[in-house]
Amino acid sequence: MAVLLLGTVLSASGFLGGAGAQEAVVAAEDVDALFTSPDPVLNRNKQAAYHILKDLLEANHWEEADRWLTADYHQHNPMVPSGRDHVVDFFTKVLKRTPRPVPEKMATPVVAVLAEGDLVTVVLRRVLKEPRDPSKTYTTTWFDMWRFKDGKADEHWDPASKDLPPGP
Repeated sequence: MAVLLLGTVLSASGFLGGAGAQEAVVAAEDVDALFTSPDPVLNRNKQAAYHILKDLLEANHWEEADRWLTADYHQHNPMVPSGRDHVVDFFTKVLKRTPRPVPEKMATPVVAVLAEGDLVTVVLRRVLKEPRDPSKTYTTTWFDMWRFKDGKADEHWDPASKDLPPGP
């Protein structure tokens, strides 16, 4: 009963059905600056996350994966098995991504980078097609979180599901 009442209230107030206007998700102006910290351990981990995004995910230089990912690399994305070799195979053999020049600055629109202990979370801007009108798009967020061990990502989480494409 409470769920039905909540749904009725949200629908009537425009929260369901798209009656309200969404504020666009905006990336930070200086993305590279988000990947630094005065704390040496947090800085090392943020820099590793930066290179995972820029060198591996943007430029597809998966031959460098051993610089940024542990061999065990524990994966919580339901599309990719654990292990660095499985991740490399997913991007190079399944998605067939090929290397391109590593950009001087990251192109991925990053909203925030949070680091605490051995964890780094990167919040990204994501543009998706409007389900009711595919000629339109909307913005939302995506996140990647890594646990680092000795400067390499050892564990990864994101909100991927089996019906969503990977990444931003």
